Amino acid sequence: MGKVVLVTGAARQLGGRFVRRVQRDSGVDRVIAVDAVPPAHQLGEAQFVRADIRQPVIARILAEHGVDTVVHLDVTGTPLGSGGRTAVKETNVIGTMQLLGACQKSPTVKRLVVKSSTSVYGSAPRDPAIFTETTPPKSLPSGGFAKDAVEVEGYVRGFARRRPDVAVCVLRFANILGPAADTPLAEYLSLPVLPTVFGYDPRLQFVHEDDVIDVLLIASDEPRRGTLNSGTFNVAGEGVLLLSQCSRRLGRPTVPVPLPAVTWVGTALRTVGMTDFAPEQIRLLTHGRVVSTDQLRETLGFVPRYTTAEAFADFARGRGAGLLPPETVARTVDRLSTLVSKERT
Repeated sequence: MGKVVLVTGAARQLGGRFVRRVQRDSGVDRVIAVDAVPPAHQLGEAQFVRADIRQPVIARILAEHGVDTVVHLDVTGTPLGSGGRTAVKETNVIGTMQLLGACQKSPTVKRLVVKSSTSVYGSAPRDPAIFTETTPPKSLPSGGFAKDAVEVEGYVRGFARRRPDVAVCVLRFANILGPAADTPLAEYLSLPVLPTVFGYDPRLQFVHEDDVIDVLLIASDEPRRGTLNSGTFNVAGEGVLLLSQCSRRLGRPTVPVPLPAVTWVGTALRTVGMTDFAPEQIRLLTHGRVVSTDQLRETLGFVPRYTTAEAFADFARGRGAGLLPPETVARTVDRLSTLVSKERT
């Protein structure tokens, strides 16, 4: 008998892709796809179960299907359908608590994979140049998805202590990009004009959605010879991009906004439903964030196919041309950078 894999968040684009891919694995017998709403995409031969992981029914599903591998992808920063921020937080935190409680009681569950985010490190002016998996954040996230991710990881660590027989893998993804990416940062980068924080040019990392699927497959399977896929791993493409470089390559002009006014801009953007410009996003677009992927390569044995720049290029191709030719944006950004430098000196 092959493995029985349960995947949460199957109605989302990323969850649907993973469900379709994992069922092709020769070691997988059945895939149980779970979400509170029916997916708009096909799930192949997977069995879809409409269930809200915030409810105790998830324990019954684990027992009925004899699930041995749980891949928890329903940890996200964006609502699905008409759900708002409150529903997202409840699914992230309360849903994870219910799921872990069900896994703890299940005698069949042997492996747990949890989608997390590098946003757990926060973004602060005195951050180290590079975060490793053991680097404590200078300033814990105070709200939004980043705080949800911190809470989720705390519950996962508690579960791992109570069930040491279960292999637990937490994947901290950098900002996920690609042609079909639907993350808050992807929404921000799709704006015709990008609001930026005046005087700051943060370093950013990206991971391609194809690499996300590949690393999830490795994490949900038995470890390969010479590797270990239990623990916590940063997942990002090699290299970094400055926000100014991103705007140039997109052909989208930037509008530098003084830091005190950025919150007002974020509120305005949320009001018109354009993007989730939450405080955590503002801090990222101010101070940036870079993580080490040594453990990903050396311990997990995974090397992303896309660098940060390549992941961004594929995303840019999928979004189409911006308002201005990239060359024009480049000259304008360079001119503004020169003016800011002169002001500081």
